[in-house]
Amino acid sequence: MSDPHAAASGLIHQLATLTIREAMTLLDARAISAVELIAATIARMEVTEHGIHAFVHVLANEARQQAVEADRHRVMQRRQRPLLGIPLGVKDLYDVAGLTTVANAAQRRNTPPATHDAPAVASLRAAGGIVVGTTVTQEYAAGVVSAPARNPWNTDRIPGGSSGGSAAAVAIGSCLGALGSDTGGSIRTPSALCGVVGLKPTWGRLPTAGVYPLAPSLDTVGPIARSVPDALTLYLALANRTDEIDGVDAMLAPLGTSGLPLEGVRIGVLGDFFTDDTQPDVIARVDDAVEDLRRLGAEIVETVWEGAAAARAVAALVNRVEAGTVHEEHLRVDPDLMGQDARMRFETGQIIPGSRYLRARLAREVLRDDIARRYCDLRLDAVVVPTAPATAPDASILQVEVPSGIEGVGTAFTRLTMPWNATGQPVVTVPCGTDRDGMPVGLSFVGRPDEEVALCRIAAQYERATGWFRHAVLAAS
Repeated sequence: MSDPHAAASGLIHQLATLTIREAMTLLDARAISAVELIAATIARMEVTEHGIHAFVHVLANEARQQAVEADRHRVMQRRQRPLLGIPLGVKDLYDVAGLTTVANAAQRRNTPPATHDAPAVASLRAAGGIVVGTTVTQEYAAGVVSAPARNPWNTDRIPGGSSGGSAAAVAIGSCLGALGSDTGGSIRTPSALCGVVGLKPTWGRLPTAGVYPLAPSLDTVGPIARSVPDALTLYLALANRTDEIDGVDAMLAPLGTSGLPLEGVRIGVLGDFFTDDTQPDVIARVDDAVEDLRRLGAEIVETVWEGAAAARAVAALVNRVEAGTVHEEHLRVDPDLMGQDARMRFETGQIIPGSRYLRARLAREVLRDDIARRYCDLRLDAVVVPTAPATAPDASILQVEVPSGIEGVGTAFTRLTMPWNATGQPVVTVPCGTDRDGMPVGLSFVGRPDEEVALCRIAAQYERATGWFRHAVLAAS
């Protein structure tokens, strides 16, 4: 006789491990209902949250009610919204109507609830998405740890940050996609460390209104998901291009006509700055990925970008100064409520001379032109680099070992991501394997400005051929 509890558990796992595109297909065919999918998602949270701590607020009752409405909408055969019934997480940096945007900051715990959704949240809801909860961020999004959230691959380790709760929730299956934000790598780093896909769009492509700022000239809104098609689907919803979502599979079709899906694509492989102080296991997985890209028909162009270190320094300085200005009132009124790391970061930003900030902004323009010329001169469609120089470290240590020695997590996990915040280019990180401890490694595809779809099309060919993203959903502990 079958065990009904085991059957229910199996259904919960099955529904909670779908990709967004798979769930959309099943919902449209009425093979599953939104009520079933949301119930499975909430049940998954109940099993996993004690170890993952990905969520700040869980909106279980609201999500269940919205699922009933989604199913009723389908029965009445009205015009379908593409994400109707899809469970999504929202980083606790975005305003969600009725909730306090805490940003993991003691200074904001008594802030009145938001009266309106941030435009990004409103866009996902308009497309039919159901917000199941808000996810943990680093305090004010200023860091890479995201405590108390933990990494689903090993709960002794950090998920990365600052969008660590979103990445952990997607990886463990307590939502199918989530919103992150990226100022110095905060979408890409946790996505890489948790084995999922993160898309940082071109700076300025999506509105940041209603998102608590860190450094406004760098802040970028974007999605975290399980696959490149899922990430592109969420991006199109965020960009209010919902009429294009049904065509995502066609957008991501192979580029070649001879059976090689990357035929005619030129991909630059950047060395030096991006590889010189990176863990050997990470380098090995990235090297494997480059060979995979070559086998898929891509023309590989090995090169360097001499401006990478300067771009990282420019982004770091701009980040510090702008964050110090954003938090000027917090530092004046109640600095003791602020965590030591955040306070030190913001106070440092306030004492950097304005002349240095101005020079950094001017240098940023030079660096943008520099990397654009490199793409043009070498006829590159994208470049690939390691997303992070190391895999996720133990939460009790917060240091990583790299070839040059021991490096603090804040320095390590922004070192390879910040250059692309300086240039503002779109970047999508995808899983490309694991290290000797079984922890995920991320590979970043960096594209031309405003060419998110073209970039995702390249990354999707790699993802489809290698299947690494299928390892992203983990069994509940």
